[in-house]
Amino acid sequence: MDGPGTGSIGGDDHPDAVAALREIGFWLERSRADTHRVRAYRRAADAVEGLTGAEHDDHRRRGSWSELAGVGPKTAQVISQAESGVVPDALAKLRGSAKPLATGGVELRSAVRGDLHLHSDWSDGGSPLREMMTTAIDLGHQYAAITDHSPRLKVARGLSAERLREQLEVISELDQDLAPFRVLRGIEVDILTDGGLDQTKDLLAELDVVVASVHSELRSDSESMTHRMVAAIANPQVSILGHCTGRLVEGERGTRPQSVFDAEVVFEACKQFDTAVEINSRPERQDPPDDLMRLAYETGCLFSIDTDAHAPGQLDFLAYGCERAAAVGIEPDRIINTWPVDRLLEWCE
Repeated sequence: MDGPGTGSIGGDDHPDAVAALREIGFWLERSRADTHRVRAYRRAADAVEGLTGAEHDDHRRRGSWSELAGVGPKTAQVISQAESGVVPDALAKLRGSAKPLATGGVELRSAVRGDLHLHSDWSDGGSPLREMMTTAIDLGHQYAAITDHSPRLKVARGLSAERLREQLEVISELDQDLAPFRVLRGIEVDILTDGGLDQTKDLLAELDVVVASVHSELRSDSESMTHRMVAAIANPQVSILGHCTGRLVEGERGTRPQSVFDAEVVFEACKQFDTAVEINSRPERQDPPDDLMRLAYETGCLFSIDTDAHAPGQLDFLAYGCERAAAVGIEPDRIINTWPVDRLLEWCE
């Protein structure tokens, strides 16, 4: 793994079949492998995990793993090898070929205690809440915030108020189960065209972390976009301004130019209203660009280095954001997710 702060992934010499399949999924996601390939391993893990003890023993005795729905020849081989007490060949190969995602920012990465922007299968993520959180624990995190999308983003299965309340109950139980690790209640809320937020005020007040992002009308003129962003930044319920330019620089979705806005005004608002500027670690975003990140730093803004992960393996993308932040010279104490959880929650309130 990537050095300090990355926890125990890859540390189990003889993982069971479910753990081996999920770890393969992690390494594939981390390397940005084809989504369908990753899902094959995660489906197989779910199939094995869903067996009763008697069913599991029967398949192991008969070597009939490929009879399970969702298990193919490659995943059956992984299961058979793990069940025999050896590290599956596919997993050993991935572990052996894994390299650091970034060469800089190692000290900063070791200072980061958690991730404040990630998604689960409640919206457009690919994995359950528990798997996202247990992977965060394996990576050495002390806390992480679940920030699934708000209702307006229908393409991402944004959560209605009712579904978000249901999720908060699940998060509360998960937080207790995984203690002392903290599962924080959050949302990535859309900034509407008038600067309002795409969720009820009362419900936003119940959350620990609110990431506010623009997802629509990204080609608006500078004045309109500036007013829109500043209105959201000034909202006392907003903790973090997410991927501020909305740009895409690579990846399956193609490229997209950055939105235009008065960056000096926006970052001064972030400073004045104590809203952190997100350093989005996704390789296809790299947002904000270096020049704007430097401007935000010189303005005196706080930052949050987040992964915007949609799968467990993407939680390791923090290395990319830390490398970029370190290159600008951002000190750890200016980054809110280096803070202990009590200090972070007090600031968010």
